[in-house]
Amino acid sequence: MASVQSTLPNCIFCKIATGNDPATDIVFQNERICIFKDIRPASDFHYLAIPNHHLENVNSLTAADKPLQLKRELVNYMQSSRSIDPSEASFGFHIPPFTSVKHLHMHAIAPVSKMGFISRMIFRPNTMWFKTVSFLSTRKL
Repeated sequence: MASVQSTLPNCIFCKIATGNDPATDIVFQNERICIFKDIRPASDFHYLAIPNHHLENVNSLTAADKPLQLKRELVNYMQSSRSIDPSEASFGFHIPPFTSVKHLHMHAIAPVSKMGFISRMIFRPNTMWFKTVSFLSTRKL
């Protein structure tokens, strides 16, 4: 069973999802997810999608959590609000212990071609520290 809690009072992403972090501009939110800009963008478009409830990391995901739903909402936002081609983007999660915040968050970064050398290493697909949504969708949750 996943370690799911409603929200944690000291988790910055829980604060963002509940509207208790005035410094963060939420660009999309529904009953399940929240999307906002990454504070250290790796390219022109770098947003995070988080579940509104607290999930610690990708190891906490169950089949019911559906990481593809996070990607779908990010793709919709990219296309409707920013006119960005999702085929030029990277969608993925950092794997523990390489997570910066202990609240599940998916990165959407585009265009990949504008990422610097360090960012390309940090967000290198399907390494031991960063997995794409496609990769995680094929593993049994």
